[in-house]
Amino acid sequence: MIQTQLKVIKADGSVEEYAHTKVMGTINNALDKIGQADVYIAEQLAEVVTYFLYHRQNRRSATSSEIFSIIKAVLTAISYEDAAIGLSEYHFERRLKRSRTEVVSIDIQELTDAELLAGTEGTNSRCRWDKSRIVEDLVTKYDLCQTTARVIASMVEEKIFNMGINLVPSSLIKQLVLGDTATVLRAQQQLQTA
Repeated sequence: MIQTQLKVIKADGSVEEYAHTKVMGTINNALDKIGQADVYIAEQLAEVVTYFLYHRQNRRSATSSEIFSIIKAVLTAISYEDAAIGLSEYHFERRLKRSRTEVVSIDIQELTDAELLAGTEGTNSRCRWDKSRIVEDLVTKYDLCQTTARVIASMVEEKIFNMGINLVPSSLIKQLVLGDTATVLRAQQQLQTA
């Protein structure tokens, strides 16, 4: 019997194929938060999650929050409660950062532009941070595949959050997207020629 590829419904409503390696990375990162990163254990636990997802009755999709809950349950079941708690805290922190970060439609080139950024309280030029907009732009305007676009958007989001700024000029996002796109495309080319 041929197994159909499981689809994951993301929080933003987009759909992508299930990636076992993504689950493995999530588990390893959770283990790393408690100082016990171990790729072998992460691989074994990811196998459990993947097996469970593919063997549920008549289900060809799962939400990202369902997968997240299954990962936490697996970690807790084998006495990695601290890793499950750390994973929940990280997830909550990301949601909080996303809700507190806004994009301002300003192209900062000079100091006067930076002053404009400071004076954008209550203007229409602000919108809530949403990395799926980066994905959508990369897919529709530049014809990148969904997976590559998601990787780039995640890289950009990580940089923005590490900066610790709540008002992000759109020109900064554009520069980060261009830089990270070049990095990812260069890596893909190197893999193809290797």
